[in-house]
Amino acid sequence: MSTQPMGTTTGVTAPNMAGPKAAAAAAAKQSAKMHRRSRSGCFTCRLRRKKCDEGKPACKACKHLGLKCEYKRPMWWSNNEQRRQQKEAIKTIIRRTKLSEKTAQMVSMGGDSPPELSYSLPTSDTFSDTLDRTRSVSVDSQFSLGYEFDFNQQLEASCFAQPPYGAAYAPYEVDVKTERQMFVNDVPTRRDSSISTFNTFQGPPPPPQPLATLPSFPAEAWPHEELCEIPAPAPEAGLAGPQRQLDFNVFEHAHPTTTQQAVIHVDECDRRLLDHFIDNVLRLIFPVLEVTQHGSARSEVILPALESNKCYLHCCLSISALHLKATQGLQGESIDNDIMRHRYATISELCAALNRDTDHAQILEATLGMIFFQCTVGRADDCLPDIPWDQHFQAATSLVHKLDMPRQLAESSHARPPFNMTLASWIDILGATMLGRAPQFADTYREKHLASSGSGLCELMGCDDRVMYLVSEIACLEALKIDGMDVIQLCNHIHALAGQIDLTEPGPGGLAYAYSSTGAIRPRQLSNNMTAAFRLAARIYLCSLVPGFDRNEGSIVELVSKLADCLEFIPAGPEGFDRSLVWPFLVGGSAATADSPFRRVFQGRIEQLGEHAEYGSFGRVVRLLQEVWRQSDERGQNVHWRDVMQQNGWHFLLI
Repeated sequence: MSTQPMGTTTGVTAPNMAGPKAAAAAAAKQSAKMHRRSRSGCFTCRLRRKKCDEGKPACKACKHLGLKCEYKRPMWWSNNEQRRQQKEAIKTIIRRTKLSEKTAQMVSMGGDSPPELSYSLPTSDTFSDTLDRTRSVSVDSQFSLGYEFDFNQQLEASCFAQPPYGAAYAPYEVDVKTERQMFVNDVPTRRDSSISTFNTFQGPPPPPQPLATLPSFPAEAWPHEELCEIPAPAPEAGLAGPQRQLDFNVFEHAHPTTTQQAVIHVDECDRRLLDHFIDNVLRLIFPVLEVTQHGSARSEVILPALESNKCYLHCCLSISALHLKATQGLQGESIDNDIMRHRYATISELCAALNRDTDHAQILEATLGMIFFQCTVGRADDCLPDIPWDQHFQAATSLVHKLDMPRQLAESSHARPPFNMTLASWIDILGATMLGRAPQFADTYREKHLASSGSGLCELMGCDDRVMYLVSEIACLEALKIDGMDVIQLCNHIHALAGQIDLTEPGPGGLAYAYSSTGAIRPRQLSNNMTAAFRLAARIYLCSLVPGFDRNEGSIVELVSKLADCLEFIPAGPEGFDRSLVWPFLVGGSAATADSPFRRVFQGRIEQLGEHAEYGSFGRVVRLLQEVWRQSDERGQNVHWRDVMQQNGWHFLLI
């Protein structure tokens, strides 16, 4: 009996049949032996030790498994521990993919699946652009690297549990692309598109909220909440506990969105200013809100106001011209005329509307825009022959009272706070520290603080509402000190407020990097980090009220050093959030000694910002701190930043 394998008995009788087959087999075997590993495959396949077809923009393996295909060397590649974590995350995604395909097959066999819905994972072929390759961690999708859940529990629920007849389908995910067209003078000028995700995947139920009398659990106990920003219903205690969920749809906007088109009428000579504002200025105004509520500032606040509020439009065009002059170095009468022309048009419209005593909501919107947008653009030495910001805010305060917004805010424990009232509160609280006065609506903030209720400040500017309420209380205390408050009473109030700040501490493990494993910003972690910076600045501000305050004291030096360490967890650079941390920079920097690490960290963040460090409130606080440090180092004693502002005639709103 012959044991010779088939295909090797060539013989003489069949030279034309076996010969070519044997040659092909030998060639294939030889090429297999000669194969060398490619070094140009994607890093995901290289990590998995799988062959990569090197397809662009994503290889077939990554497309099929729903993985992020990376040809650029990722950050995790150079660190063995990060490689291990990335590999585990990829394994989890692959398991979920196989599970989804399995459940889809099971349901499709039953014939009950809804028509025209695909059960496959979203890949780059699903989209008409390249958004999927830089897609952030979805707040709902379980197919993101930053999401973790109990796989065994999900497997049991999806594969073995029998749903009621006709009541359930296999989990699926649909990406919806929405396009928005803007017209200027009935001429289409730009088209924006966004992709939102709808899915029926159900994650594990959120952990039960602890009672107010129980200690809060450490962050490690909630990996699901840490990695996936899923908003949950607020507990009955409101803001009680440091792990308050962010509300991603928190505001009641003045312009509810009813159409997908914004028609903005401007003169032909002003079209370039409008385009520059939308393309370059708009994204700088509310960077934190853009993270917590992506696109809402643009679509629900600014574009509707530009369309319906002529006074607001003139304000934005003036700000656009000012930004254009600063960033592109334009000089001459033309650009200066654009700035002043729209500035005066804004003020004229405001005065006319105030005289008519109508359209209070639109007047307030434009007034707040005049105050706040100036904090985003312009160099430190740009000065306009205009009314100081605090006098504009007095008019805004009157409008807020006419619209009865303090009452609406006080009653908004279970409703959305008015957006313009939240913006006014931001200006009011931090602006009061600029002037050494009590905030205009301090009683409302105190009432909100006692009720443990939010005002939307955390979602708008990044700092927890409770800390902002306490900054308001410290500002009130400083105003009383300036008016001659008794020293003993002052010290008692300082001690009491320090205890209140202690109650807002999140406990160990509160600080962590704000980026997820996919490179996306985690909104709640960013808020935690920014709140920590504001909290430390509030402590320094409170300590500065102590009689005989000296920045060289050990406790102050330690607080400033902790603030410098905290800043390392907040993204820097042009796409970072330094422009939202101007007040902590001001308070902490003014107490920094010559050898403090804060000065080194601050200088490093200036260098990362580049030319952007010269504009807006950040550029002004850089100039102010440089002057404070120069005087304090020369004299060898404390120099208050407010005294330096008065000496130089600066009326800055540093928020």
